[in-house]
Amino acid sequence: MTTFYRFLSLAFIAGLLAMSAAKPTRVVFFGDSITQAGVNPGGYIDKLKKMVPADQYELIGAGIGGNKIYDLFLRMDEDVLAKQPDVVVIWVGVNDVWHKATSGTGTDPDKFVKFYEAVIKKLQAANVRVILCTPAAIGEKTDMTNQQDGDLNQYSQFIRDLAKKQNLPLVDLRKAFQEYDLKNNPENKDRGILTTDRVHLNETGNQFVADQMKAVLAAAK
Repeated sequence: MTTFYRFLSLAFIAGLLAMSAAKPTRVVFFGDSITQAGVNPGGYIDKLKKMVPADQYELIGAGIGGNKIYDLFLRMDEDVLAKQPDVVVIWVGVNDVWHKATSGTGTDPDKFVKFYEAVIKKLQAANVRVILCTPAAIGEKTDMTNQQDGDLNQYSQFIRDLAKKQNLPLVDLRKAFQEYDLKNNPENKDRGILTTDRVHLNETGNQFVADQMKAVLAAAK
């Protein structure tokens, strides 16, 4: 009888270990309206769910329209850490730049870097693996005449520098979008290649971002 119960105990432990090993990696995508729309049918997160094994990844969107880097910092406890993620993908920066022109409420460069560092630090303190993304586009013209090209390039470089400094994976969407537009936008249009309105993703853009995300998720697992 003792041997029988010992066998049951070992079987139970083995079962728990198997369940633990099979637990999918929980990934939270943390950002603004682009990520908020990403969970909708045809959005980049929705597409990505169909591209990765469901038993290996659990993908969750945590995007809110209009968010800037300090908004992410202020809501990360409730919207991200409470979900106990294994990985968090931070994709923010468009509104920090764009809102300077549209409403005068953008984020100054020094504050952007400080808040971004604070977001990373808090996630890492919770043993979360962090992936950074550069903001992709505010206009798709290829001759550098989009109004915010200068600022967007500067803020993208801030994120590249943070990724390098802290040895974090980077999805350089700014670079990827620029390279794609150079090849696929011969008429120098400001939208309609990867975006609907210069910022938010069209069907091609959602698939393009999903492809970029898939590559880095595989490396981060």
